[in-house]
Amino acid sequence: MPSCAVTRRVHFNAAHRLHNPAESDEWNRATFGPCNNPNYHGHNYELEVTVEGPIDTATGYVLDIAILKRLVDARVSEVLDHRNLNLDVAWFRDRIPSAENIAVFCWEAIAPALPAGRLQRIRLWETPRNYVEYTGG
Repeated sequence: MPSCAVTRRVHFNAAHRLHNPAESDEWNRATFGPCNNPNYHGHNYELEVTVEGPIDTATGYVLDIAILKRLVDARVSEVLDHRNLNLDVAWFRDRIPSAENIAVFCWEAIAPALPAGRLQRIRLWETPRNYVEYTGG
């Protein structure tokens, strides 16, 4: 059976502050620079969700992209969009909301809910020039 990968891209806006409360304010300023702003700062994130698997002979799909869209909207966009990640999203109460940790959050939200295929990759663009990839593990 042929296998293929499909990708859905979504956009969300969120604010965050990179700050480790176990370290001094001086350490945080030196480590995170302007991303440690006590008043937070925001990004226009682009998230790519890639699912791979065999092509279903009945549909020709790995996974219906409309199903993937609804799943990502419900489990990621509705949770993160227009939120302060530090204050509004419980998952980040004990985690620094770095791009790396946001990617892990997305993986954990999406992977167990997929009705078909396997989550292959999360790619999170924090800026047009910077992204992180997470492949679960």
